Amino acid sequence: MDRDARSRLKGQQARVLWLTRLPGAGKSTIADALDRRLFELGLHTYVLDGDNVRSGLNSDLGFAPADRTENVRRVAEVARLLFDAGLVVIVALVSPFRGDREAARGLFDDGDFLEVWVNTPFAVCSRRDPKGLYARARAGTLPDMTGVGQNYEEPENPHLVVTGTGALEETVHRLVAAVVPAPR
Repeated sequence: MDRDARSRLKGQQARVLWLTRLPGAGKSTIADALDRRLFELGLHTYVLDGDNVRSGLNSDLGFAPADRTENVRRVAEVARLLFDAGLVVIVALVSPFRGDREAARGLFDDGDFLEVWVNTPFAVCSRRDPKGLYARARAGTLPDMTGVGQNYEEPENPHLVVTGTGALEETVHRLVAAVVPAPR
């Protein structure tokens, strides 16, 4: 049994959407809304985000550059397995280093992996601070915080650029269009 057979059985094309940007950019909010919409359309999906992978699979990793690289590598490998099962995989992960995202993309054929840059301004991400990470970084207790103590390398050629400050429904509509083929 191969991916194409599994995808045909599900009536969909397997794909990976990799949402990247700083904490607080809206990656998980967008991923969850996209997941709900694709489910409503009858697609088989799964969301991998920093919270669900760091609470188990990657609980042994910190936030130093080497740990971040390993985090992205493991998530990419899991995404590949889910992709091979014929699923639409939505990854919402800071993944701050361009080379790590390129390595993830390299696991897939052209068109199967879509890098989505959630281009939310730093000031908005910092102000939202849903987990208190920016406050901890400013206080000096989180030295490797992306965007504060560690750089975020913007994508050079993302497949899509969205923002975490616009209308969520419009953003989801754009991403659905990238996943679901137009009727013939």
